[in-house]
Amino acid sequence: MRSSHLGGVPTTLPLPGTRGPGQLALGLEAVPDVGDTDARTNPADLQPVRPLPDVAHIRAWLTPADQRALVGQFREWAVPPAGLRHPRVPTGHLMTVQSVCLGWHWQPYAYSRTADDTDGAPVKPLPAALVDLARRAVDDVAAFGAGAAARFKPDAAIVNLYAPGARLGLHQDGEEPSTAPVVTISVGDTCFFRMAGTERRTAPFTDILLASGDLLVFGGVNRRIYHGVPKVLDGTAPSWLDLPPGRLSITVRETGLA
Repeated sequence: MRSSHLGGVPTTLPLPGTRGPGQLALGLEAVPDVGDTDARTNPADLQPVRPLPDVAHIRAWLTPADQRALVGQFREWAVPPAGLRHPRVPTGHLMTVQSVCLGWHWQPYAYSRTADDTDGAPVKPLPAALVDLARRAVDDVAAFGAGAAARFKPDAAIVNLYAPGARLGLHQDGEEPSTAPVVTISVGDTCFFRMAGTERRTAPFTDILLASGDLLVFGGVNRRIYHGVPKVLDGTAPSWLDLPPGRLSITVRETGLA
């Protein structure tokens, strides 16, 4: 599919220490102000839930320290060159999410090694630590057979910031020839993550809540499932997370591109 003749719009993050409203009373369990603790959740709570075949969700998969570290890295990834921007779809519509890419640059609906919709700079490399984290995710969900984590060769990440009011329409990850699982890590505000089907983007839908620190992995028969984020619950991020208001989504994948 062709690209828009207009580019994306570069954006900048508020300085560290700038925070939105605190936890709202939405029936969600508040996370205590635990600072940089590395204490793990009870292992029994880390058992994956499978809302659909080959889709696995683990609540509170990341510790507070893990989440804070990812936010700090995101601040570095967001800085130009090849920094954070609002992508633009070929019709000219500007997406409400802000995005930065690692390993491969994704511009709707194509991959490249340079940020062609902004400054044209080479995309930042995919950190080895993020590769290791994604492989651990595939191992922890235990949904894709023995050796799935070892076979998983992530080479790209799309990192999206959902500021208040941002959403992502139902779409299918169809630009990558790889059939390897897709790993999504949520940090910050809780969101509704919506899934339709592999051959349709219409109802019936399967909606799940993704909170800060949650893990979602989908692959197998649902690798090409239509999915999106219709709503983010503003102000639900933990108070100890130094993230600008909104939700941070880190999606790591194996593209299968040369």
